[in-house]
Amino acid sequence: MNVLLFNGCSDTRPETTGRKLSAYLQEQLGEKGYTVTQVNVSEGHIPFFELRQPHPPQSVLQMVDVFLQSDLQIWLTPLYHGGMTGAMKNCLDWLELTARNEKPYLTDKVVGLVSWADGGQAMQGINAMDAVAKALRAWVLPYSVPLVKSLLYTDAQGRQFSAEHRHKLDRLVSLLGNARQSLALIS
Repeated sequence: MNVLLFNGCSDTRPETTGRKLSAYLQEQLGEKGYTVTQVNVSEGHIPFFELRQPHPPQSVLQMVDVFLQSDLQIWLTPLYHGGMTGAMKNCLDWLELTARNEKPYLTDKVVGLVSWADGGQAMQGINAMDAVAKALRAWVLPYSVPLVKSLLYTDAQGRQFSAEHRHKLDRLVSLLGNARQSLALIS
């Protein structure tokens, strides 16, 4: 089963929370036998969405294909002004290219959501992603992972996630696979 880790963090540094969360989730998913592909908005070179563009750039077409080829997805974003990053939303807007497909947008895709914030408002990022995922016809897990960044790590250098947060992320991975199996039963 193919899993997309969609990282909305636009920071390119390897020590960012988004990169660390993606690495942890990739490891957990790999241990369960999933094939994992990552899309990092900081590396995608995705231009501003333009609906009437006759020939979308190859980077856009490749990104859209990764979304379509995945069975499961985990979206991650830092909270930016009450929602997901603008670069992340821009990438999702490009899924409009699939509007005329037999199964448009993210039909039958299962999506798990993770957001983090410096304060206690990470749920706003979850809510923003949830609204967009549902508008794109995805099945969103009812379990999400909002994180307070200052409580995420056990050390000041940010090298180790706390046991509580590892448990939450592991649960998300477990529920994601279970949800896909349940969806297959009703499809």
